[in-house]
Amino acid sequence: MSREKFYITTPIYYPSDDLHIGHAYCSVAADTMAKYKRLRGYDVFFLTGTDEHGQKIEEVARERGLEPQEFVDRMVVKIKDLWKLMHVDYDGFIRTTDPKHVKAVQDIFVRLHENGDIYEGVYEGWYCTPCESFWTESQLVDGMCPDCGRPVEKTREKSYFFRLSKYEDRLRELFSEHSDFVEPVSRAHEMINNFLEVGLEDLAVSRSNFSWGIPLPFDEESIAYVWVDALSNYISALGYPFDPELFDRYWPADVHLVGKEIMRFHSLIWPAILMALDLPLPKKVFGHGWLLFEGGKMSKSKGNVVDPTILVERYGLDALRYFLLREFPFGSDGNYSTEALIKRSNSDLSNDLGNLLSRVVAMIKQSFPEGFPAEKDFAEIDAELTALADETVTKVERHFEKMEFSLVLESIWRLISQSNKYIDLTTPWILAKEEKSRSRLAAVLYTLADVLRRVAVWLSPFMVDTPAKMREQLGISAAGSETDAELSSWESAAESGLYRDDFIVQKGQAIFPRIDLEAEMKALEKLD
Repeated sequence: MSREKFYITTPIYYPSDDLHIGHAYCSVAADTMAKYKRLRGYDVFFLTGTDEHGQKIEEVARERGLEPQEFVDRMVVKIKDLWKLMHVDYDGFIRTTDPKHVKAVQDIFVRLHENGDIYEGVYEGWYCTPCESFWTESQLVDGMCPDCGRPVEKTREKSYFFRLSKYEDRLRELFSEHSDFVEPVSRAHEMINNFLEVGLEDLAVSRSNFSWGIPLPFDEESIAYVWVDALSNYISALGYPFDPELFDRYWPADVHLVGKEIMRFHSLIWPAILMALDLPLPKKVFGHGWLLFEGGKMSKSKGNVVDPTILVERYGLDALRYFLLREFPFGSDGNYSTEALIKRSNSDLSNDLGNLLSRVVAMIKQSFPEGFPAEKDFAEIDAELTALADETVTKVERHFEKMEFSLVLESIWRLISQSNKYIDLTTPWILAKEEKSRSRLAAVLYTLADVLRRVAVWLSPFMVDTPAKMREQLGISAAGSETDAELSSWESAAESGLYRDDFIVQKGQAIFPRIDLEAEMKALEKLD
């Protein structure tokens, strides 16, 4: 029986400089979704990569005394190292300088040209080099690029144009009949109001005043416009059109995950190109918000970037991944600060989760060092906590399917918080003093251990090391790899009572040591 497929992509990142926490935000989200789907048994393909052509890359390389290819080769090594550090476990990594991608883009241009969807002309207008975007006079905001707010340049050059206007009606129909094609819904409204309602103009899809790009087969003096080059990665990475095994298996994409500033390219231009090629459209384009830093969008040009490598080294990978997807709703803008990261780590991870695990393991080890007795005196309060865990299964899955990551974690933490309250209500430290309460104590501690077992599974798409550490302290790992694998499956978290009486807990170090906020902020000031 074939498994259901799931194909998720990030935008391919522009390697003109080191990536920052904003790029990590998108990749961690995609990776978390891919890990969740794998746990659910899906046949997953997770694609990321690098967008290596364009005027900006050529300029930066020359400034550093390097050829463009040498420059991007060095940058890709650093990017892959970052994703390895952050456990962004992609299935495919596409580079737009890959020979198979170059050939695919040239084939796409030939097809569009032969079909009459591309024609020769002259482009005269405004161009934003940092965004690699063409803009009309009416689209500028106070004479600046509407995406990044930086100056634009007047340009005039020979260009080939894609008949984007030809597909305006079909795009209107797409947005009208498929309300979930673009999410959040606010992004769809922006595309409709700012572009479709205004009317689409044909798009310049080639450049001729610099050379770092893919030459057009029918005009070697022209190169492919970097955005058409980049968008094609989603199908070229799957072997389209020359080796279509993966393409036939995974296309269309279930979700293109992108920053909101590039929604126009992904929700209007990309579908139109696919229409022209007579290919299926992606099922969804999801535009997440920006991480804002000191009042503005993180950008390399502004210098207000945060290095994810340093954050991982100082605060741990799991704390960073948790913070990125917990602090604010995915899809909305969010204000990043290291102080907020530390506070979230201390409150949620150290105080709530870490403290719960430490208390439960310590009490089990003290009262039942050889495992739980068969006789347990369960009460209604135990059933209530178990019922909440059962309800959490449904909430976690519902929010995951909508990529509502913060709500997934909020649901899990509601259970963690209730578990801590449950300890206060059941007072196991008092039960431990009376031999006649031993079976009641066993029921209380067993209920907590079983909840923690389930929590470890639900956290596994978000966190890399923490779930295994939890199972180790709960004695699940010590029971053997087969048992560990069985109780780390998604299905196991849907059932209560799978924690075994013969598991022997192992007291370990705090999984999230508390950070001294005041001392850390002073230390960061010195680093600056």
